[in-house]
Amino acid sequence: MKVTVLGSGTSQGVPVIACDCKVCSSEDSKDKRLRSSIMITIKDKNYVIDSGPDFRQQMLRERVQSLEAILFTHEHKDHIAGLDDVRAFNFKQKRPVNIYCSKNVEVALKREFHYAFSGDNYPGIPQININLIENKQFEVFSGLKVIPIQVFHYKMPVFGFRIGDFTYITDAKTISDEEINKIKGSKVMIVNALQEKEHISHFNLKEALSFIEKVNPEKAYLTHISHLFGTTDYINSILPKNVFAANDGLFFNV
Repeated sequence: MKVTVLGSGTSQGVPVIACDCKVCSSEDSKDKRLRSSIMITIKDKNYVIDSGPDFRQQMLRERVQSLEAILFTHEHKDHIAGLDDVRAFNFKQKRPVNIYCSKNVEVALKREFHYAFSGDNYPGIPQININLIENKQFEVFSGLKVIPIQVFHYKMPVFGFRIGDFTYITDAKTISDEEINKIKGSKVMIVNALQEKEHISHFNLKEALSFIEKVNPEKAYLTHISHLFGTTDYINSILPKNVFAANDGLFFNV
């Protein structure tokens, strides 16, 4: 299984519009962060988690030629806004794209992309099959087995996903011991760590490291990184030896 980090930034991305801080002014490519998303590739089949506003750019950068499915963590705009661009895959693959999401995400998608669900088969609208998921293991049509992990983004329920020995968690602030037990045994994990300072709806660095310690993976990467956190070089300089700041374009095998 190959995991590609499509985006590792917050809802604003990095650099932030009109900001001239050290991070936003950095010329290091690792400090350029699109909205958070990853792609999992198994036997040439691509599965994307979240299609944010940068989805088109991410697909072009990685030269993605096919898309099996999109899994959604939650309904915030920085995780769903790029869904319209599945039209390119509809045209090439000559079929709808399957998406997997909670009921709350379905409601948001039908509000934001109402024209795709109107029943009007006007040429050019995105063709989407919604598959509702709950907090129990499900299987994508191609056979991929996925274990949802329930976390909370302040009070909003968000799904992380475990696939084999890999777990992806974003926009988490709290997670129960029961859900942590579902993650244990993962060899590699990606988890959100917004900044060093406390935040109402995201893990800060201290909380993310405590969570990683409980799960005890062989290796962990931080994502959903704010410009307030610091440069990638700075972040990596203060992390334990098995934890790293993710960056856009990073890929690894599990």
